[in-house]
Amino acid sequence: MAIVEDETRDAIMLQLYYQEEENERAAGEILGEGVVLIVKEPYLKLMSDGDYGLRVDHLSDVIYLPKDDERVPNLWQVRFAEHNVSASAWKMKGNDYFKDSSYYAAIEQLNRSLALLKAKQFDAALSDLESVSTTPKPDEKALFRKAQALYNLQRYRECCEVLKILRMEYPNNVEAKGELTRAVDRLVEQERGRYKFEQLYTEATKLRPPHLDHATYVGPVSVKVSGSRGRGLFTTGAVKAGDLLLCEKAFAHAFIDDAHGTSEQSQDLTLLLNAETGSATVGAQAELIRTIVQRLYRNPSLAPAITDLHHGRYKSVGVSEIDGTPVVDTFLVERVISLNGFGCPLSSRQSHLRHMEDEVTQKMNTKEQFHSCGIWTMASCINHSCYSNARRAFIGDMMIVRTTRDLAPDTEITFWYHSPVAHSYEERQKKFQQWGFKCDCAMCQDDQTTKKTVLAKRKRLRADLLRHFQSDSRADLAKIEGILTTMTDTYRRPAFEVPRLCLWDPQLALTKMYTLQKRPVQAIDSALRVLSSLGYIIEGGNLPRISGMPMVVKQWGLMNDRLVECWILLSGAYHLVAPDLEAQAEQYARISYKICVGEDETFDETYGKLANKGLI
Repeated sequence: MAIVEDETRDAIMLQLYYQEEENERAAGEILGEGVVLIVKEPYLKLMSDGDYGLRVDHLSDVIYLPKDDERVPNLWQVRFAEHNVSASAWKMKGNDYFKDSSYYAAIEQLNRSLALLKAKQFDAALSDLESVSTTPKPDEKALFRKAQALYNLQRYRECCEVLKILRMEYPNNVEAKGELTRAVDRLVEQERGRYKFEQLYTEATKLRPPHLDHATYVGPVSVKVSGSRGRGLFTTGAVKAGDLLLCEKAFAHAFIDDAHGTSEQSQDLTLLLNAETGSATVGAQAELIRTIVQRLYRNPSLAPAITDLHHGRYKSVGVSEIDGTPVVDTFLVERVISLNGFGCPLSSRQSHLRHMEDEVTQKMNTKEQFHSCGIWTMASCINHSCYSNARRAFIGDMMIVRTTRDLAPDTEITFWYHSPVAHSYEERQKKFQQWGFKCDCAMCQDDQTTKKTVLAKRKRLRADLLRHFQSDSRADLAKIEGILTTMTDTYRRPAFEVPRLCLWDPQLALTKMYTLQKRPVQAIDSALRVLSSLGYIIEGGNLPRISGMPMVVKQWGLMNDRLVECWILLSGAYHLVAPDLEAQAEQYARISYKICVGEDETFDETYGKLANKGLI
């Protein structure tokens, strides 16, 4: 924001939106005294003081002019002595700007490639360096910078090829050796989906914001048309429950550290007003808009990743460049984010631990809020279903998507946009209004066709259960069992067709009570009822045992974080009365943990800690 004047000395306030952060480019360099610019299609807005000011929402609507440009009014023209200075003097001046972190000024003074890299203009840097490897003896610095540009554009295979040439031509370049190792690691992640997840946790814990240096892996999935739902993500082969479908680095990610609370960060709260719609965007989502706009403006080759995403009925501008400058439709970006953005925790493992540490009476009604958010372009193609067949998890700005059940080839992948809870059909559908659809999964269809009197009865019975669990006196387990049986009788369709959202969590609370009372037979029966209520079909797990018959999950149901605990409780109970099933139940707990958290490398550590706290 600055006061500007025209050649007749008429002054007005100018506000430029979606500019770089101060630590990327100083405000004085953008709108410093003496800067000359053209504003295309000027827009006047009423400001808070009642006066009018100029507002610019689109970066391409501003043209910065060198002071000797013929478009600068004669009154302001300044003739520089630099017109006649040598190329070496220009380069020295560029170096001075670079040392001061004035990268845009350095670009203008011919120290281009390195300054372009520092300014995150990787497309332009690569264009400047494109011919470097075709010369008989490629320049060492130019090769290194070309590799950096390719790496930051996530073109890891090409990056490796350039670094191999650099290593061959300049074998004493130690830095190139390290960069080649790093690029090869990214290529392995990108092509094989091999990640060291504990290393990702370490990086996410240390880095602020937690933007990790890792590649995107796209597994056995592809984007296809999904009827009236637009595009969707489909399996390209058969997959098992827990298989990795996608491990995607965010295209852009805005982080708010929930551990420090909102009051500490409110001083830096970002607020953006959409001049077209009159709507306001606050916090991380506003920061996400700025981040994406800047990234597309700096690197136009990335634009289709965002512009091809679902954006409803919004009609964008039909050009990608004008006057040699990239055109980034800010309003389109805002619309894309509203329909494709994901809220996210620092890590899903942290969220999982918080779920596990809740008291029994809170388990049935908690819903976690995430303030950080991001755009993952491949994951954005996944459509919603309350009865989903995949789960997403997060580590920093990496999203991990795994299957929650066995799937055949050409099956559409779905995950929930809002986790299904024991609410009415109308309450659940309200959550989807911003996307403009109604969920027609088996659970929603069943709720819609169930009589209101039956739904009211379930709600009343569920409230009775909650009162029993919250009672200060010793819970009457027989009474709880009776209420659960009565509630079960209100369902018409079998649970393996329609999961029963009102039943699973009170049944799990009962399972834990049986465990604490050292009643393993009842705990096993109750735990299997938890799984059955969510659509699981399990053979070989009931008592009495049939000798030699293994326990097998024939059908996986609706996945939930608390099912890891359910399997752990089941494993502990089997240890006492059916030890041959203990390891099988623990293996299913591990798979469930991997689905919910994204990995199983930390399974033993996580559940060792919870056991030490007496939480399982």
